[in-house]
Amino acid sequence: MRDKEGRAIEYLRLSVTDRCNCRCTYCMAADGVPMLSHSDICSFEEFVRITRATCELGVRKVRLTGGEPLARLGIVDLVGMLRAIPGVEELDMTTNATLLAPIASDLRSAGLDRLNVSLDSLDPARYEKITRRGHLADALAGLEAARAAGFTGTKLNCVLMGGVNDRDVPRLAALARDHPVDVRFIELMPMGPAACWPRARFMNAETVLEAVPELVCVDHDGVAELFSAPGWAGRVGLIRPMSCRFCAGCTRIRVTADGRLKPCLHSATEVNLRGLDEQGLHEALLAGIAAKPAHHSMDEAHVSESLRAMNEIGG
Repeated sequence: MRDKEGRAIEYLRLSVTDRCNCRCTYCMAADGVPMLSHSDICSFEEFVRITRATCELGVRKVRLTGGEPLARLGIVDLVGMLRAIPGVEELDMTTNATLLAPIASDLRSAGLDRLNVSLDSLDPARYEKITRRGHLADALAGLEAARAAGFTGTKLNCVLMGGVNDRDVPRLAALARDHPVDVRFIELMPMGPAACWPRARFMNAETVLEAVPELVCVDHDGVAELFSAPGWAGRVGLIRPMSCRFCAGCTRIRVTADGRLKPCLHSATEVNLRGLDEQGLHEALLAGIAAKPAHHSMDEAHVSESLRAMNEIGG
């Protein structure tokens, strides 16, 4: 399954809810955003139908996102249902980990392969300020529970925000020095609440290398450039959607919690996938993939064209 640019589409990001127990400043307004009604959110059976259809067209990797996917009741059951779909070779989840500790072992047993954990600061007060509702201790407990449950290859994601968490960079990077994890620094994107933030908030990921000069490039992993240093147990990743577009290598599509295909995170284009028979579902998926743009249009003068907040898309 290839788009018009010849990119093989092999990666599905599936938003299972638009709800989240946090209100991260770059994602949602302080008082939240309008939420979908429960009837508008796909059932587990609909998610399975959509995922199976994408796998029949070539998808091999599925990532569960939100909102916060652990806020979806029955998430362990959904993991088991998706794991059973032929063609799903890797099943991952992006989470803030604050709800993870009690069910990490159950998720692993149900077939979840790997976790990406949002971690924008290691300072408890700053973490609470960024997330508005989250507690660092809960996220760290979730990470420890994941390790105890047997999860490996965990990735920690930090959104770079000038004047907010830039001072955390060396300490966060040191997690990769001391532990076998990838700590990935992601450039802030002008979408949602951040679309009107001052330019000083938007840091070039190059500042990470300036803060930790011993790092050298060792590899690439999807959209991330990977760095490490002698004696380090893990790696540091840089994801640069603003300073270095990686759209030419994008192999992903997204499905929102209400069952609409987004060919690109930053495009306004959406294709309905609900209420279709098998042939109609395949045709809708192919039409959406054909609409995948060559690249996004964000830069210093242009914000994301997405019509949705990040909590409805999953990043």
